[in-house]
Amino acid sequence: MRKIINLQPQPMSRVLLGALPLLAMLFVYLIASDARLAANSADKLLPGFDAMFRAIDRMAFTPSPRTGEYLLWTDTAASLLRLLSGAVLSAVIALTFGLFCGALPAVRAFLSPLITTLALIPPLAILPILFICFGLGEVSKVVLIVIGITPFIIRDLQLQAMAIPHEQLIKAQTLGGHSGQILWRVFLPQLLP
Repeated sequence: MRKIINLQPQPMSRVLLGALPLLAMLFVYLIASDARLAANSADKLLPGFDAMFRAIDRMAFTPSPRTGEYLLWTDTAASLLRLLSGAVLSAVIALTFGLFCGALPAVRAFLSPLITTLALIPPLAILPILFICFGLGEVSKVVLIVIGITPFIIRDLQLQAMAIPHEQLIKAQTLGGHSGQILWRVFLPQLLP
């Protein structure tokens, strides 16, 4: 008898096994929604599928009477722009700090405790402070994304830089490379991917 730990599901079985929890959740939702709507037909906590489809039609395929825009697409584009801006800013900041913290032990000793502390602060905990400092516009939302992901990327890049074999650094120094060249030609090409 094969041990269960060695049992590998076939590709179609894997798809079916993955779909089962989703179908179970859908079934539980339908039962709960029907029960709530039977008690109160105006209940909005667990709407039925017909109400969901009407809302999707209204938001995605019917122009807003006030602005003439399709609200779902406009809001989705704004959110994606926010996310992309935050991710690009985070990548640039994290690459800089991760490179220096991983390659230069003095910088690592100086900044690593601060970066670790910032990584432990939940970004939503400082949201009110961001609203006070940057207002309610786009800037505070982008800064929230940057604060939320930058410390983790910095720490990951720092670990990647520290994992570069020491022999490569010795070879670069033997060939006459100074610190800037070693950062630019040894560390950076290996951290960019």
